[in-house]
Amino acid sequence: MTKTDRTEEETVAYTIEGGVAWVKFNRPEKRNCMNPKLNRQMMRVLHKLEYDDSVGVLVLTGEGTSWSAGMDLKEYFRETEAKGLGAIRESQSEAYGWWRRLRWYQKPTIAMVNGWCFGGGYGPLHACDLAFAAEEAQFGLSEINWGILPGGGATKVATNLLNMRNAMYHAMMGENIDGKTAAEWGLVNEAVPLASLKDRVQEVASTLLQKNPIALKATKDAIRRVMEMTYDNAEDYLIRAQEAANFFDNSGRKEGIKQFIDEKTYKPGLGAYDKSRQAE
Repeated sequence: MTKTDRTEEETVAYTIEGGVAWVKFNRPEKRNCMNPKLNRQMMRVLHKLEYDDSVGVLVLTGEGTSWSAGMDLKEYFRETEAKGLGAIRESQSEAYGWWRRLRWYQKPTIAMVNGWCFGGGYGPLHACDLAFAAEEAQFGLSEINWGILPGGGATKVATNLLNMRNAMYHAMMGENIDGKTAAEWGLVNEAVPLASLKDRVQEVASTLLQKNPIALKATKDAIRRVMEMTYDNAEDYLIRAQEAANFFDNSGRKEGIKQFIDEKTYKPGLGAYDKSRQAE
């Protein structure tokens, strides 16, 4: 079997290390562009890891020198389009489905952009809660260069994460930007040298593992939901969300308050309470 003959299962690789699931796009010979096989397998992997008790944080990265160069032009576009509208819609559903799953994932998610991130790659980039990039990474909306608009949610991602002028320039010019510029523009949280990237992501993941997981899930959802709400609607939503989170895990809230007020063993502004002491 040659590298280009990967089975569906081989298009995604993952390991679990110390509570962190390191999930990889695994088509390095194609710069990890997403084909129907990869999209189907990624959904299976996300489903398997979402409620795995050994996983507290999920990191999405790429094998080799790319994160993801977007959608596979041959397999996702040309070959699917040749089969008609039904095949196109099915292929879109498979891709957008796992991006949507990732946006509302049960665990905190981090995009670790180690190399090329193009076009369709902006879908899962936006779906991850946090994003860190190598300074050497390349980001691009190149669709304009081959005669289409950035579809598949990429234009929405650009307008969500960038200001209007940068979004326009990025989409209309088709020029690449590096990781440093991506951080300055807001596509990612931070850019560091490639050699330091995994260590930085591990540091962030280790911090997240110390937090209350129910509170993390509620916070993730709240940030995404309130972005599209008026202030009054957001205020009401957050009151109800806090009530719901307390209902499901009031012991965590009580333990944190006890350690702060009664025991004075931690300060909220300097870290998380010791959740290992929380009653089940």
